[in-house]
Amino acid sequence: MNESKLRDLLDQVSAGTLPADQALERLRTLPFAEAGQVLADTHRVIRQGFPEAVYAEGKTLAQTADALTALVTAHGCALATRVSAEVAILLQQRFPTGSYDGVSRLYRIGQMIGSFRSATVAVVCAGTSDIPVAEEASQTLEFAGARVNRITDVGVAGLHRLLARLDDLRAASIVIAIAGMEGALPSVLGGLVAAPVIAVPTSVGYGANLHGISALLSMLNSCASGLTVVNIDNGFGAAMAALRVLNMQPKAR
Repeated sequence: MNESKLRDLLDQVSAGTLPADQALERLRTLPFAEAGQVLADTHRVIRQGFPEAVYAEGKTLAQTADALTALVTAHGCALATRVSAEVAILLQQRFPTGSYDGVSRLYRIGQMIGSFRSATVAVVCAGTSDIPVAEEASQTLEFAGARVNRITDVGVAGLHRLLARLDDLRAASIVIAIAGMEGALPSVLGGLVAAPVIAVPTSVGYGANLHGISALLSMLNSCASGLTVVNIDNGFGAAMAALRVLNMQPKAR
């Protein structure tokens, strides 16, 4: 159940078109729904503005499918992250209206009701090797109804490529900056734009990159004040941070 459905339920009780005991029965499953081994947090969208997402990696097919079923029942839509191609084939049989993207490894069923069309999030990645993480962020934002401007392959080794997109960057309400190797891109962006910059280190890089730890430490030690840093390869987390900011802004009507 989302905020709109809850408000509609209360309006029906207030108008006398829905008996209180029937409304109570509908609310008994809040704030979570039990499905197999899963306890789906169906109240999260009311508290945070975004429904629970299913982290599929490490879960069985049954656990993933049960969680998606509970969330679709509650919200009419659902999102699963880190879905393998093999699991996606089986999920497609269970949820034929869903769609899978092999780059981001997201499985999406429907889309959230709502709009952030008045604001744009720029999702910027240093190299094409960072695109899977960038797409996880971009498509999570689009699932929530946000507008995304993808800016790809503008790493600091060729700084002129980034400067050529400066107008687009400064027009964005939020910038998500994704980079591996030494992770310098978010620091550069932090010095160029006034918008919040959310940095995502990736595990892309040679040996001393340490699977993203070098990039993570570079971003945490950035001299660009106010930079926000999420975990390695966590495009979903970056998108969620951006959505929390957007939720504080007036939505387009």
